[in-house]
Amino acid sequence: MRRTLRKVKETKIDPTAFVHPTAELDAGAEVGPYSVIGEGVVIGKGTRIGSHTVIEKWTTIGENCNIFQFVSIGAAPQDLGYKGEKTEVIIGDNNTIREFVTIHRATTKDKGKTVCGSNNLFMNYVHIAHDCNLGDNIIMANSATLGGHVTIERNAIVGGLVAIHQHVRVGAYCIIGGASAVSKDIPPYAMAVGNRAHLFGLNSVGIRRQGFSKKDIEDIKRSYTILFRSSLNLNEALEELKRELPGSTHANRFIEFLKGSKRGVTRERTKRKSEFQEED
Repeated sequence: MRRTLRKVKETKIDPTAFVHPTAELDAGAEVGPYSVIGEGVVIGKGTRIGSHTVIEKWTTIGENCNIFQFVSIGAAPQDLGYKGEKTEVIIGDNNTIREFVTIHRATTKDKGKTVCGSNNLFMNYVHIAHDCNLGDNIIMANSATLGGHVTIERNAIVGGLVAIHQHVRVGAYCIIGGASAVSKDIPPYAMAVGNRAHLFGLNSVGIRRQGFSKKDIEDIKRSYTILFRSSLNLNEALEELKRELPGSTHANRFIEFLKGSKRGVTRERTKRKSEFQEED
């Protein structure tokens, strides 16, 4: 029987690009014109790097990422205490990173790693600062900006021109409206907007699109009502949630998130009519 040999796709590096001798590029990786790949960089199989992009030392990028032109990844953190110590940027698989995105490596004040998961979309001019920790399936729209040590959990959406204060946590499956300024944690499944951002109910459309069951959605709605629309204080609400929805994955996600908050949790506020009336 005749054996068919599979051809392995070769790495493609434009002649004008610079790749440091210690960098490692896996099969099928591509580096575009005038790009710079620094010391100790690791780039996974099938990842494409556009022209005029700089990926600095101690950066690891996974497979099948699409990195557009004029991106900067792995630059030193914008932190006056950083003195050149070895810290990292680690990026997962299947990410799309658009023009002028900046992702900075970590300081030594946390875990020494800036981490972005897999299947994320970072649109033009997104900034991810030192020591941030991002999960999977996140969308950050144009010019969204993260301060240092921000955590964003899976499937969150951050609107354009959003600024998130350092050490803030953004919960899974939530959405933050455009041009918001976020100074406190945004709980899972919620919708937040404003300067400073407040909650405006659940991210109902996003939750439905994730394919949650009717029971899942009921648990999420009941959890949100107990925590943010009852007369109970936070500790009382958490205890009530434990009693009413024991064993619920979604209730437990709310509970663990709120218990881990250090900056405080964003709440609802009374809506002023003037905020929603269009100008004549």
